[in-house]
Amino acid sequence: MSRPTTRSKNKRHRQVENDDTTTEILRKIHLTGEITDDDVNQLYMITKPVCQGCRVNTKDNPNCFCGLIPPPNGSRKAGLWQKMSDIIQALGPDPCKDLRASAYSPAGLTNLGATCYANSILQCLYMNKSFRQGVFSVEPDVLNRHPVLDQLARLFAQLHASKMAFIDSAPFIKTLELDNGVQQDSHEFLTLLFSLLERCLSDSQVSKARTIVQDLFRGSVSHVTTCSRCGKDSEASSKMEDFYELELNVKGLKTLEESLTDYLSVEELHGDNQYFCESCNIRVDASRSIKLRTLPDVLNFQLKRYDFLQKTTSKKKITSVFSFPGKLDMRGKLSKPSQVELIYDLSAVLIHKGTAANSGHYIAHIKDENTGQWWEFDDEHVSNLGHHPFGEGSSTSNSKSNRSDAVVHSSCTGGDGTANGNHLDPIQLQHEESSVGSHIEMFSSTDAYMLMYNLSSKKNGASTMEIEGDAVFLHDGISLPSHLCEEITNLNSSYVDACEQYKLKKKRELDHITERRQEVRSVLSEAPVHSVEEPFYWISTDWLRQWADNISPPVLDNTSIQCSHGKIPLAKAGSVKRLSAGAWTKFSKYNGGPTFAKGDHCLDCLIDVAHTVVCADSYRDRRKLMKEIAEDVLLAKCEDGAYYVSKAWLQQWVKRKNLDAPCEADAGPTMSIRCPHGHLMPEQAAGAKRLLVPEKLWLFFYEDAITVKPDDSSGCSTFPSDSEECPECSNTLSEVACLEDSRREMKLKQRQNHEKLATGKSIPLSSNCKYYLVPSSWLSKWRSYVTASSKHTSFMEPEILDGVINLLKCEKHSRLLERPPKVANKRGSFFQKGSTTDRLTIITENDWKCFCEEWGGTEENGISAIIELCSSNDLAECYGGMPMCEQPLDLQNEVNNESESRQPVIRTCPEVIL
Repeated sequence: MSRPTTRSKNKRHRQVENDDTTTEILRKIHLTGEITDDDVNQLYMITKPVCQGCRVNTKDNPNCFCGLIPPPNGSRKAGLWQKMSDIIQALGPDPCKDLRASAYSPAGLTNLGATCYANSILQCLYMNKSFRQGVFSVEPDVLNRHPVLDQLARLFAQLHASKMAFIDSAPFIKTLELDNGVQQDSHEFLTLLFSLLERCLSDSQVSKARTIVQDLFRGSVSHVTTCSRCGKDSEASSKMEDFYELELNVKGLKTLEESLTDYLSVEELHGDNQYFCESCNIRVDASRSIKLRTLPDVLNFQLKRYDFLQKTTSKKKITSVFSFPGKLDMRGKLSKPSQVELIYDLSAVLIHKGTAANSGHYIAHIKDENTGQWWEFDDEHVSNLGHHPFGEGSSTSNSKSNRSDAVVHSSCTGGDGTANGNHLDPIQLQHEESSVGSHIEMFSSTDAYMLMYNLSSKKNGASTMEIEGDAVFLHDGISLPSHLCEEITNLNSSYVDACEQYKLKKKRELDHITERRQEVRSVLSEAPVHSVEEPFYWISTDWLRQWADNISPPVLDNTSIQCSHGKIPLAKAGSVKRLSAGAWTKFSKYNGGPTFAKGDHCLDCLIDVAHTVVCADSYRDRRKLMKEIAEDVLLAKCEDGAYYVSKAWLQQWVKRKNLDAPCEADAGPTMSIRCPHGHLMPEQAAGAKRLLVPEKLWLFFYEDAITVKPDDSSGCSTFPSDSEECPECSNTLSEVACLEDSRREMKLKQRQNHEKLATGKSIPLSSNCKYYLVPSSWLSKWRSYVTASSKHTSFMEPEILDGVINLLKCEKHSRLLERPPKVANKRGSFFQKGSTTDRLTIITENDWKCFCEEWGGTEENGISAIIELCSSNDLAECYGGMPMCEQPLDLQNEVNNESESRQPVIRTCPEVIL
């Protein structure tokens, strides 16, 4: 059984009881003219007990201060009592959140929309100490001549020594004039960047800077072709070509070793692909292969993960698992055995997330050369991966990494959020003993797009970065040039200042909020006045609510509760609160006013209210009695009617509730029955229905109307029962009625004369008979006019027929401008072929003559048409005789598709031709 609802029980009864008590007190004041203290206490509700714990701040109790502030654990959407987190958020972004985690943590780069491909490459280049040192060693004058090089040096300097967790890459991207809304290929970007940097650095006089790109990334290969007959190599075989990365196949291959073997494999040339040997002077079988001549310090492998589909002329990404070692021995891969160890360490893995070739998201996993720690660079977000390229928690089985990879960045176009398939190979491959040891750690990935290996060298120990005041340096010897050092120092100083300013602002705001909340709670706790004898002060409830809810309190304002006599009127009793003297004293610092003490209630306004209440009671009783009489009038039960009022107005007056005083709607009881000449409107006029009401009811209506609108007598003209209707309006109505009767007879006659046209039925046509053509739009308007039942249809009348017909003829040749309608043979009879696109309609000669008489047409001006039967062979001749200004474009299409050999055709009368 459900629990009965007891909320707000008897609330209405208590309110009615209070209203009755107030009314009785006001009636007593009106009769005696005396006002006692007890009367004031009851009328201003001073005697009500202090409210405790209601949900809202009640208006009928000046001693209620509930609901001005939320409960201890509550909050509001705005103002002083909103959540602290929302208040802090309103202060703006916290720059301290952008602080770099530590001096050992690398910084990220902002993504400007679709620049992740560039960010990942820039991070790979920056994390290479040798390349970074080469960029920092470029002379300032060279930087000034080459904006791209200058912005790269500034970007590296901020990545090197800025206190911020991520750096804005916009200046560099804008200098390159890259479209940050279009995703590009990271490999193509790296190739173009190397080419651009080589040209810019060639102006430098610092040797390690001038050739830093070539020294670090450039190797050489030869394309060797060997004759199988004489064993000699071609002349082109001795030429060496530079490379900055080796492009390796991935499709059908599982490991980097297999891809390198495939890259260096020998291709046999025979059959149609034979080689022309200059020594043998004939085409012979030969072999062709790529030979590695020299290797760079940084060996880049570009994995060809995009397969071109000839059928669709599009690229498809290859997502098969590909394995690669942590250490790579390249000594056996050179064309000539090297005496020096060529052991390379895996230093970076560029990853493409997504399944599409032209979209997705690029991130980079890069190893710090000093600490051996791996870091994931995902635009602004940089995460520590530990000592493994794919994280310390990488799976040791053939599954995806247990580590939660970042989702594809939302700003990268077309990213599908596919997680990386990167993991540690489960098998520790065993090789023959060598300088790299007997165990090689293998890694695999489904999304690895580029691999970077650094030539192994002796470590100088871990380096740490220190940023203290104006000194910015690295223990491994890489330091910023002076001009960049000064710039970074200033940027860091500005950033630190911004952080400090935000902290101070946040502290001031939170302290102010805490102080204000304590103040509001303190004042409201001592605001109630517990007895009638205690001194108290009146205060505006609206201002008190603003003061308790606003972070910055307003100036005290009691003007809204002040009457014209400078006191508190009874009408504002529900808009004020009683404050104790102690609470009022604390409000003195808010200035403003005015001040209303205990005795500042307005006796003058109280007497006026008492008079108004008594008058309202009297008016309400009178109106109730008048309403009963008005209802009898509407029911035709009243026989002593003496004055006319509008029937519609009286019906609305009866429906209104009983009021305390006349309202705007009580004006104008005779407005709609008064004609423009000031006389009684004929009852036949629209909206002029009227009723006779008794004299006492009319006097009540008249008194109310004059009270509401004393300056407008037109709406309350007096029309006794013997008033005569306006003769001018009566004559006008008679003329209109006669005209309507005449028009009604005319329309009836036309419907009878043109019965089929009026009903829209098809007219049967006879061969070799004369008919006439009229515009379908005119005929439709005529049909609507003659069938309309409303009185006021003069605006629907069709146009004069002669003018309409003239529009169908060419002014120059007086020939027909429209194509004649098509005619079809149905069940042995001819009819106009029904079509909504026909702009002409066929009518009989008799109908045309009648129309000319009825609608101002001239018989000779008509466009006649003759229905003829012609064979298919005669169609061209029939249409050729049609007097149109333009012949049909396709005569055959003008013929209806009937199976009979002879078909009906309209031929317009040659009389039209002048």
